[in-house]
Amino acid sequence: MTQDYYGTKRVQAWPQEKDGQSGYAVKYSDGYISWSPKDVFESAYKPVTCMNFGHAVEALKSGHRVARAGWNGKNMFLVLVPGSTGLTVDEGRPLAKAGVPVGTVFDYLPHIDMFTTTGSFVPWLASQTDMLAEDWMIVSAA
Repeated sequence: MTQDYYGTKRVQAWPQEKDGQSGYAVKYSDGYISWSPKDVFESAYKPVTCMNFGHAVEALKSGHRVARAGWNGKNMFLVLVPGSTGLTVDEGRPLAKAGVPVGTVFDYLPHIDMFTTTGSFVPWLASQTDMLAEDWMIVSAA
């Protein structure tokens, strides 16, 4: 029984001719190197500077920072915050001030934060434009 698959992975590649045909040598994370015809490779892989939103989310899940080339602010990026379990509401903290009983144990769920131009982090939600954009890129840590 055949089945369709969809996957994403980060590879290193460089142009390479084989038997007179244009293509790419492809190096996988385990060090394995293969060759792929140009049209096949380019339909499956995009440079990390022009990813779609799904690829950006996968990069976040792998621990990378991501940003859009089209964002106006300099040095802005997103990170995945993994969350924490077993936290306790402390007196004087925002949750206690909002009426959650002191001592309440709670989990802080995973979410995406944006590093802003002012050097702060803020919870982030994607806009329709962000989700449909193809200018997502992996941002190196400074």
